[in-house]
Amino acid sequence: MASSAVSLDAAAGGVADETLGGALGAVPPPQAAANRPKHAARTIQRFIRAPRRASQSNVYTISPMPERLEARGVTIHYRRRRFGDNFLAVRGLDITVDPGEFVAIVGPSGCGKTTFINAVDGLVPLTGGSITLGARRITRPGNDRAMVFQQPSLLPWRTVKGNIDYGMETQGIPSAAERNERTKRFIDLVGLRGFEDSFPSELSGGMQQRVNLARALATDPELLLLDEPFAALDAQTRETMQLELLRVWNATRKTAIFITHDIVEAVYLADRVVVMTARPGRVKMSVRIDLPRPRDLRVKREPGFLVYELKIWESIREEVLRAEATTKEAVA
Repeated sequence: MASSAVSLDAAAGGVADETLGGALGAVPPPQAAANRPKHAARTIQRFIRAPRRASQSNVYTISPMPERLEARGVTIHYRRRRFGDNFLAVRGLDITVDPGEFVAIVGPSGCGKTTFINAVDGLVPLTGGSITLGARRITRPGNDRAMVFQQPSLLPWRTVKGNIDYGMETQGIPSAAERNERTKRFIDLVGLRGFEDSFPSELSGGMQQRVNLARALATDPELLLLDEPFAALDAQTRETMQLELLRVWNATRKTAIFITHDIVEAVYLADRVVVMTARPGRVKMSVRIDLPRPRDLRVKREPGFLVYELKIWESIREEVLRAEATTKEAVA
């Protein structure tokens, strides 16, 4: 099965606000198992494939040693039916992410950051170039990648344990003991011990995102993809989650790509910050962040940190002004 927790996240993420949210969001979680609408399971199965049976081949394998991600000449168009044209979102993008590296990607709004990370996850087809993870060319979702989206996209009738376990179920991990052990380990790792049997509606936004992160990590991906996971959180909770993410990442050392509009967040989290140009997006600059780890939140106030922040801000501002000038010329 090509799909993974990620794909689960992708499916659940897109459905949670529309189909699942509409059909099931009003169901009180404690009664979800009993009172869930009869059509719910059928609705979900349109979007999320059933778990594999243990007898199937390639049910589950431990992820191999992490490999390098390489994007070469990546170009992505969107077909706009209403306008009858192909919209160019990304053009000639080149980037390499080494095993165990944490890379943050920033850039002007609409530059193609999310489009690119969706392509890395196999959710968006390329119209040019290639993306490879080791020797494997990425053309569709796979168990070697896991996506953490902006919204937690948790199944409302499942508890914290059930939501984390579901990603592993869809991968076809046959051993309940193995799933339970992983679920417990990642609940502890993300700081949710004591909330194992809580439903999503009983959790804060930050706690829901911890479940989202634990669900992705429990599938043991080679590559962790995070698309603005803290964008909807308040400033205080956002900083807390940044600190928690670094703590979890230090414990797992997964190769990670993090999309954000927040320059401070990017510098604080990453080994390297990649700046994209205005649309059509490509890599403009790559900045190595030479700050010691582990990083306390107070590092954001240090002079060296501010130098990185200003350098990246000026680069993005330059792109914003260039895009505005191009728009004015086109209108004139």
